[in-house]
Amino acid sequence: MREPISRRTQSGISAALLRMPALRCQSPLAKAVSLLGALSLLNLFAAPLMAASAADAPVYSLVVPKAANSLLLDVARAGSRLVAVGDRGHVLYSDDNGATWTQAKVPTRQMLTSVFFVDDKKGWVTGHDSLILATADGGLTWTEQFSDLEREAPLLDIWFKNAEQGFAVGAYGVLLETTDGGAQWDDVSDRLDNEDQRHLNGITEIKDSGLFAVGEMGSMYRSSDWGQTWETVAGPYEGSLFGVSGTTESGSVLVYGLRGHLFRSSDFGKTWQQVDLKSNAGVLDFGLANGALLKDGSVVVVGHGGSVLKSTDKGHSFSVLNRADRLSLSGVSADDKGDLILVGQGGVHVATSTGAAPQQ
Repeated sequence: MREPISRRTQSGISAALLRMPALRCQSPLAKAVSLLGALSLLNLFAAPLMAASAADAPVYSLVVPKAANSLLLDVARAGSRLVAVGDRGHVLYSDDNGATWTQAKVPTRQMLTSVFFVDDKKGWVTGHDSLILATADGGLTWTEQFSDLEREAPLLDIWFKNAEQGFAVGAYGVLLETTDGGAQWDDVSDRLDNEDQRHLNGITEIKDSGLFAVGEMGSMYRSSDWGQTWETVAGPYEGSLFGVSGTTESGSVLVYGLRGHLFRSSDFGKTWQQVDLKSNAGVLDFGLANGALLKDGSVVVVGHGGSVLKSTDKGHSFSVLNRADRLSLSGVSADDKGDLILVGQGGVHVATSTGAAPQQ
C-alpha cells in the first residue's frame, strides 16, 4: 500500500481541490469533486475515538456580510428551515425558502463538507480535520462533538438512522459510528474490505434495503444490517464516485461521479445500468458531485459546469440542464413550493424546479 503524503488541510482551499484523490487520479470539483489532494491519515486503527474535550477553547467562524455568496458545499432541510454549510466554518440558515440567510455561530473555521438532519431540531455537520459538529435547535447553535487533528484529513459525508445511531465517512477509508447521538464516535473502518484505504465520499440509506457507500476508484459497499457488516459491491465503473442517492423505489440505488457518469441499480447493487445523460448541448461530460431525494419523490443531482439533473421516474431517466452561469454546484435541496435551492461556487442559488435561474 502506498503511504499517503502528509499535508495539512487548509480551510480556505479552492473548491476545485476539495475531493481530489491523493495522487491517484484527476477529478472535478469537491463535494463537487473528490478529496483534497495529498492528505495524510494517521492512527486510523487507534483506540475508540472520544468526543472533543469541552475544555478546548473554540475558535468561532467569522460572521461576514456576504457569507451567502461564499463557497458552500451542502444544504439540507431541518423541517421548514434550510441549512447550508461550507468554507471557513460557515453555517447559514433560512426560514423564508432561501430568500434571506442568517449566519450561525459555529465553533470552527474549518471547511465544512456535509450536513444531515434527522428532524427539525437535531442535525450534524462534517468537516476537515475529521470534524463533527452537532445542533439541537435546528442549526441556530452548534457544538463540537469530535475532531482529530492528527488525522489531517476531512470527513466528507454523514448519515443518521435516528437521533442516536449514525455514520460518517471520509478520507482514506474512514468509517466512524456513533450509537449515542455523537457523545462518542468509534472508528469501525475495519468493517470494510478497503485495504488500500480508498476515500469514501458518500453514504446514504436505500429504501427497504440498508446502507450504501461509494468512493474513490469506483469503490462501493453495502450493508443490509444498517452498518454492522459490509459487503464490497462489484461496480460498473473504475472512476471515482462522489455521491449516492436512493429513490422511492425499494432497492433502487443511484451512484454518480466523474465525467457525467451515473448508474442505476434496481436490486441494491447486484446489477447496474448506465443512465444516458444528454442535453441540447450533447452528452453530459461534467463531474457530478451530490444529489438529493426530495419530498415529492423526485431526485436531483448537481455538479460541475452548473449541471442540474432531475428525475421524476425514480432515476430511470433525467432531464439535464447546464445553468448559464456555469458555476459548479455541490449541494441541492428544495423549498416548500418545490423550487430548488442550489449551493456551490457563488454560494446560494435559488432556482426553478428544473434548476434554471428564475425570470426577473
